[in-house]
Amino acid sequence: MEIFKSLILGIVQGLTEFIPISSSGHLVLFKYLLNVEMPGLTFEVFVHLGSLIAVFIYFRKDLKDLIKSVITYKNIDINSIDKTRNNRKTVLWLLVASGVTGVLGFLFKDMFENMFEKPLFAACMIAMTGFILFFSDKIKIIPPSTDYNAQEKSSNLIQSKKSIFQPKSGELNLKKAMFIGLGQALAITPGISRSGTTITFALLSGMDRKSAATFSFLLSIPAILGANIADFKNLMSLDSSMIVNSLIGFIAAFISGFLVINWLIKLIIKAKLHYFSYYCWGAALIFSLVILLGN
Repeated sequence: MEIFKSLILGIVQGLTEFIPISSSGHLVLFKYLLNVEMPGLTFEVFVHLGSLIAVFIYFRKDLKDLIKSVITYKNIDINSIDKTRNNRKTVLWLLVASGVTGVLGFLFKDMFENMFEKPLFAACMIAMTGFILFFSDKIKIIPPSTDYNAQEKSSNLIQSKKSIFQPKSGELNLKKAMFIGLGQALAITPGISRSGTTITFALLSGMDRKSAATFSFLLSIPAILGANIADFKNLMSLDSSMIVNSLIGFIAAFISGFLVINWLIKLIIKAKLHYFSYYCWGAALIFSLVILLGN
């Protein structure tokens, strides 16, 4: 695979991992359009690492708080007890949701991998993502005894210099965390957006838009790490030329992914994801026509 193609695929991965239009689906389709023959998921898994590093850096303060809350048991400041408790619950729900995704991904691994060899199927699933995104903006979650205007004003904190993560884990429970994990498992299907689906499932679980977005991004960490661990043997067996191409894809995915995170979170808060629905439907139609005419 030429370096130029690796660069293109890396940029596509970085942008579409966080923009809810399905990174896996676009990788399948762009590999088809660029005539890239790469069986299996090794390259996809490797460039996903670039997106993972982008999440680590963007949410570094929040991740530090979560880790600190988990490992600290003594001398907890009385003023931070509630924050520590919420952080611990957040970690628990992230693990629960990731566990559901991991189990389903393992049980249906062969089925999911076979889907990555079917570009027309991926195009159809991108259209399905469009419906998911359109539906997500219609979800209105207004907590009891909470003024909606006040809630909207509080959402504007995204524009401040404060940490983006304001734990709302009290809104979650075991069943809801499992429900979000199920949504992420469905998004293993190429063409179904992981971020779009998990955000939608989180909104259906009662989370506000800002917390749903943050939970979705944090949930990508164990998902991507798990995929890399599962594919570790293949990663280690890459030849020198593939390593160079994969590294280029990795870097491109990191840079493009990091640049779109903050912008996307603002769109989620403002319920503007339906704009991507039109793109998904148009892209699905165009890709399908190109594939059918190409055959």
